[in-house]
Amino acid sequence: MRILLLTHAFNSLTQRLWADLTRQGHELSIEFDIADSVAEEAVALFRPDLIVCPYLRRAIPESVWRNHVCLVVHPGIVGDRGPSALDWAIHTRTPTWGVTVLQAEAEMDAGPVWAHAEFAMRPATKASLYRNEVTDGAAQAVLQAVARYAAGDFVPQRPAQGAWRPLMKGADRRIDWQRDDTATVLDKLRAADGFPGVEDELFGQPCRLFDAWPEATLTGTPGALLARRENALLRATTDGAVWIGHVRRIRQGEAPISVHNIDVERRLASADFVKLPVTLAFAAESATLPDSPLSGWWKLPAPTWQDIAYEEFDGVGFLHFEFYNGAMSSRQCERLREALTWARTRPTKVLVLMGGEDFWSNGIHLNVIEKAESPADESWRNINAIDDLALDLIENRDQITVAAVGGNTGAGGCFLARAADLMWVRDGAILNPHYKNMGNLYGSEYWTYLLPRRVGEEGARRIMRDRLPLTAQRAVETGFADAALAGSRDTWRVDVARRAAEIAAAPDFAVRLEDKRAARERDEAARPLAEYRAGELAQMRRNFYGFDPSYHVARFHFVVKSLASWTPRHLARHRDLGWKT
Repeated sequence: MRILLLTHAFNSLTQRLWADLTRQGHELSIEFDIADSVAEEAVALFRPDLIVCPYLRRAIPESVWRNHVCLVVHPGIVGDRGPSALDWAIHTRTPTWGVTVLQAEAEMDAGPVWAHAEFAMRPATKASLYRNEVTDGAAQAVLQAVARYAAGDFVPQRPAQGAWRPLMKGADRRIDWQRDDTATVLDKLRAADGFPGVEDELFGQPCRLFDAWPEATLTGTPGALLARRENALLRATTDGAVWIGHVRRIRQGEAPISVHNIDVERRLASADFVKLPVTLAFAAESATLPDSPLSGWWKLPAPTWQDIAYEEFDGVGFLHFEFYNGAMSSRQCERLREALTWARTRPTKVLVLMGGEDFWSNGIHLNVIEKAESPADESWRNINAIDDLALDLIENRDQITVAAVGGNTGAGGCFLARAADLMWVRDGAILNPHYKNMGNLYGSEYWTYLLPRRVGEEGARRIMRDRLPLTAQRAVETGFADAALAGSRDTWRVDVARRAAEIAAAPDFAVRLEDKRAARERDEAARPLAEYRAGELAQMRRNFYGFDPSYHVARFHFVVKSLASWTPRHLARHRDLGWKT
């Protein structure tokens, strides 16, 4: 069928549905839901058989839903209604939740149900649940609903009228540090993570809090700030403490930022109000707190904030790096490189880089760059820091290295993963191995060496040109990844550990390692890695310091979360000049 995806953004859920429906042979095009007239024009141009709406922030125009079947993905169980479905489910500790695919009508979330899926809730942030359980459930339900619609013999049933739950407001999320225990504080912060955050104060300044982690041992007076560790601060609850990793400062009488005209003064003024690591957003204030560093990289048994952690089993080392939203600042790249250097000294044959729960890596840290006094200089420092990390991976001749990509990965993170000898991707993870969407950024991380040797010169050009996501299975088919591993998150971890242990115990391990060394020497003789890096960085220098400001403009819009004003043409196929109905 011809299916139009009408969505607020090309987010992880929309990408997953685009990939799954395309794989089934459907003809897809995408339109961002910017205005009624835009949606109406897209429908007129594409003439879809069906409209699927994965992610909306406003009602579908009546002129569209009255004349076309529109299937809306609602992140709630059958009968649930309202814009804060997942927020309330976390806030009330609901044990089981779900996704419902229903037909759009005049009354919000009240249309007949075409399919649904349920899942067990876990103690995680709203963003994490959305990227994993909600996305998996939505993919299952949407594919079922599309199949039912295509068959033509399914009659969707209208659910019993559920209670409307309103938009969760700041007052509903507010933390009472004098009364709330750790579990309550975590519930409130997790239900608001990603967006909009919890309104609060730090050092007497209004802000929104994100990225919370429990602390098992350190305690203090409820509400008091107790310590700092790298980019996080520790705050006491009534029965313990929580680490806060990120904040967004709030202006008094804050209004949406206008980005029609970007000048230096405006950029610097707004940079204080993007989401940032808390010790950067409150740098001088945080420095007054006692430092509470961890000694070494070993994974601790008790809960605490530990963004880089190492563990060993059966001759295999596992290096975890839990960086918020997968963004890697210069400092984080440097610290991860230190941990990687140390891990190479361990008596292991295989080193597995696990990344984080939701993201393996998304490359350089655009928010930190935006905050810098010179974003161009910080961009340069950051890209060189991640290049150094990639180089260490490529040049590791003492271990077989594996990138175990369990979460979504984009831009430079994809090529950092590809710098490992093997790349195993969890089924359900989405890869975006391209850069150009960020203001025509050229990219580095040795991609000009790593990508063509995996997918060929034409394959590399296609990936960079098309700028489309890859599922785990598609990544293997193209040659970008080595294996797609199915299963739940727990099953995935077990499978990765088993496979890595088998490599370490294999009788031909020494031969395999020697073959790896010989291949690297041949490649180096043919063209040194330094030449690849120099070529990439010459292009990146133009992006950072050249006359074309596209990268800086795109980065600004990204970090302040500007609303889209048009749909990128590589997504909106119906707007191509050569499009024919």
